[in-house]
Amino acid sequence: MTARLAAIGFGIIVLFQVALAAGAPLGRAAWGGGHTGTLPQQLRAASLVAAAVWLLAGLVLLRRAGYLTWLLPLTVAQWGTWIVASLLVLGTVMNLASPSGWERYLWGPFAATLAVLCFLAARAPAP
Repeated sequence: MTARLAAIGFGIIVLFQVALAAGAPLGRAAWGGGHTGTLPQQLRAASLVAAAVWLLAGLVLLRRAGYLTWLLPLTVAQWGTWIVASLLVLGTVMNLASPSGWERYLWGPFAATLAVLCFLAARAPAP
């Protein structure tokens, strides 16, 4: 259950990053919050890369939950879940330290929640 919830959370991040890349005026809510409105081209490209990374993280968690068994060996998904959880701790700290209120009060707690879900999924017995 925790892996599925984390995968849903990653889906939300993917949608947000794709929206940023497409030009949504949400610059204050991402990349340090230093841009109002639409992000500059370089950060829009970075958002596409971020979307791909978070999509991969979601797929790893779905594999950890017992889905997509053709995608990865279970041992890769188990280690991948630990790696994603650890990266989310770093992401939490970065978001909480951001000058952007959106990142401090929305994305920081969101990343912390995903980190906890990933740690719980990593510790769960294999499906």
